[in-house]
Amino acid sequence: MLDYKDIIIKHYALHMSGRQIAAAIGASKSGVNDFLKAFEQCESLSYPLPAGITNYGIAELVYGRNPEGVNGRDLSFELPDFAEVEKQMSSRKNMTLVFLWGRYKNRCMAEEKKFYSYRQFCDRYMSWREANYETLHFNAVIGEKMEVDFAGKTFSMINRLTRELSTIVVFVAVLPYSQYIYAEGMLSTKEPQWIDVNNHALRFFGGVPAIVVCDNCKQAVTVNKDWIEPELNKDYAEWAEHNGTVILPAKVRRPKFKSSVENSVGILEKGFFHDLEERQYFSLEQFNADLWEKLDELNEQNLKNRDYSRHDRWQEEKDELMPLPSTFYHYMERREAKVSSDFHVRFDNAYYSVPRQYVHKRVLIKATATLIQISALSGDLLCEWPRAKYKGQWLTNPEHLPGNSREMAEWNGPYFIQKAMTIGPNTVEVIKHILSSRKYEVQTYRQCVGVLGFAKRYGKKVLEECCRQALGLNKITYTFIKNSVPAIAEELTDSTKISQRNEEKNKGAYVMSSASADINRLLAKSQSLVEQTQKGGHHDEKR
Repeated sequence: MLDYKDIIIKHYALHMSGRQIAAAIGASKSGVNDFLKAFEQCESLSYPLPAGITNYGIAELVYGRNPEGVNGRDLSFELPDFAEVEKQMSSRKNMTLVFLWGRYKNRCMAEEKKFYSYRQFCDRYMSWREANYETLHFNAVIGEKMEVDFAGKTFSMINRLTRELSTIVVFVAVLPYSQYIYAEGMLSTKEPQWIDVNNHALRFFGGVPAIVVCDNCKQAVTVNKDWIEPELNKDYAEWAEHNGTVILPAKVRRPKFKSSVENSVGILEKGFFHDLEERQYFSLEQFNADLWEKLDELNEQNLKNRDYSRHDRWQEEKDELMPLPSTFYHYMERREAKVSSDFHVRFDNAYYSVPRQYVHKRVLIKATATLIQISALSGDLLCEWPRAKYKGQWLTNPEHLPGNSREMAEWNGPYFIQKAMTIGPNTVEVIKHILSSRKYEVQTYRQCVGVLGFAKRYGKKVLEECCRQALGLNKITYTFIKNSVPAIAEELTDSTKISQRNEEKNKGAYVMSSASADINRLLAKSQSLVEQTQKGGHHDEKR
């Protein structure tokens, strides 16, 4: 709440403007100016202020009511009687916030007073509970909340084609009143998949709760320095708005704020997660099928020391949930991309073909968690694809490709072979092998560009040697060449430097042939010298 006394003194005694006061006290200029305008119009209060008046007293005279406990809210709205709301929610079976908000709304309309929207009503009710009865925050009220989180235990999945190992993260949601649990495996926890699993949870529960309590993960919360008014992820906030619910993040490092989902995660990790861990999975669908089968068994089992199950309680609770929207909210990524010479666009490390007439043109990509839509910039839909399931996947429609390679705009098999011929025969063989390695030749063009590009970076001699080794080891792939060419370049560079150093040392020296060091030749030469010496001695004696 603004410090009204301070604002009045600064304005009337120090003659400061609204802008100067706002900068001095760290408030908004409009808020300060609105108060000063209301103060000037107040007939029962003026400057100088009466002795002993409090900040709340000023607000009551200026705005007509006491703002205590409302944290600087807009006082033109009628404040609900949250103490009565709490009493009704905790004492009457099947009571819902929707019903109580409707009663509050009707009363305000009859009295011609402004009333809060349902979302604001729920938000301020939870803030009131936190400020007044913190322990009541954790009472399970039918149809009120859904708590969501990620399990700490992860699983592994092996791609049958690439043998690549992926990590499966498990999303968990629970209705605290019935303890009814939903879980789903995810290969990605980015915003599109996060929105998707939240939609699946609502569909599983058969309705929308008044409040969704989440962890402070980046998919849900941007900043949570102020628990009452955290900064939510824009897409998750829009998801909540679409479904008519309210996001209430848990306090940082306070797991009791989402104790139901924390407990449910513990039950899963200590229970059938051990069985799932012992199995080998090759697809996410296979994992989720096993997960949901085990989950159904758990939800159908009677709770400990109870004669009813989670499913039984959910049958009672689902009727108190708000109805599902007619269509689910879909996260939509939007990005522009240029169609390459191989008639594909790259998006999220996968490749999607586009009709050939759009080669080298820019297109608009719209992506949900499961679908890729590619449109012209004019908005005309060109094609749709299911979203790729693994990194590096190619999705190609043969109808998007030209009838023969000569019709290609720039890249084709002969083009890359001709480029390789300028480097060497080994490079030619590698390019030919890569061109024939996929069902559609166009899917290999980017690899050909990559291989030939190493000639510019490391030199033709280095690339030719690298291709020679790749052929010898029968590892004729772009990945092998990419990983090997730096070491080969370094090795050839070192040998060249040694040769250059030797040439520098021997510069200007007499270089003998290898025959000059032959042992027989050296012995013969030595014998000849001895004989010459002896002959010279005889001549001296005769003299």
